[in-house]
Amino acid sequence: MTVCAGLDVHKEKCHGVIVDEDGEVLKDEEFENSLSGVKSFFRGFHHADAVIEASYSWRPAYERLEEVGIEPKLAHPNELEAIANSETKTDSVDARTLAHLLRTGFVPEAYVPPKDIRELRDRTRLRAKLGDEKTRMKGKIRAEMEKYRIDLDRNPFTKSGKEKLEELKIESIDHYLAVLETVEDRIEKLEEEFEDIVEDYEEAKLLKTLPGIGDFSALLILAEIGDIDRFPDPEKLCSYAGLVPTVHQSGDHKRLGSIKKERNKFLQWILIECVWIHVGCSDSQLTQYYRRKKGEKDSKKAAIATANKMLKTIYYMLKRGEEFRPEG
Repeated sequence: MTVCAGLDVHKEKCHGVIVDEDGEVLKDEEFENSLSGVKSFFRGFHHADAVIEASYSWRPAYERLEEVGIEPKLAHPNELEAIANSETKTDSVDARTLAHLLRTGFVPEAYVPPKDIRELRDRTRLRAKLGDEKTRMKGKIRAEMEKYRIDLDRNPFTKSGKEKLEELKIESIDHYLAVLETVEDRIEKLEEEFEDIVEDYEEAKLLKTLPGIGDFSALLILAEIGDIDRFPDPEKLCSYAGLVPTVHQSGDHKRLGSIKKERNKFLQWILIECVWIHVGCSDSQLTQYYRRKKGEKDSKKAAIATANKMLKTIYYMLKRGEEFRPEG
């Protein structure tokens, strides 16, 4: 007999409820959010399905379930109306609701990429965050230069520029320069790793045929998209990336607003970055589209519109296994 388990997951503890095929509760208890805790909770149940909510601490619990031989489902929190609208909110009630949703086949399932893609996503997101930190450190250094009225006649972040800043012996600038150097070293090491990793993914090598996409950006795009077949059409993929405008409609009047706030911020960011590089190095149909849009709007809006078109191109490249065609 296969039983269904709903787990309400917290950082250190989980509350689990196991029900049988008829919905009868077989187990309802709290356990430690650890591998030994998971093993102990499921002891005696040899055939179990499980579901957890996609909360802040879902991943360790999800991977522990995988380690004990259970293929869990991840429930999308925004679509769990049965829990969100419940009048009684306890860990036991939430876990029981999840168990019954699993038993009846009504779990609003969130996509979980395979383990290798999850690990790749960790590395590419780390690289993206280090890039943010690099920009932040440069901003702090520029602010200190402004405060001390330092006006270099060169880029302060070239090798010679940094040497000139170090000669000034300003403590705050020296501190930020040391942090910047560490961040840049970490970025360089990751970039070297990406050169090797990209060889393991045919889809990433395919994406690199599109000018403006390098090792890091190809791997990040691949990691954030995951399985391309989970998107029924390119519009759904663009919506996932937040590259479609919100629509305000009343009667026959329709107005397009700003791009969606609910989005995959990493995918949105890297696509816009790739657009800026692409339009500077390729006279493709994407670049021509950008120029037309720039004539109608400002360059930022034109870049977002082109990122939408670029992602649709990527969709068909991955679906069909085709290299980029500059002519479209």
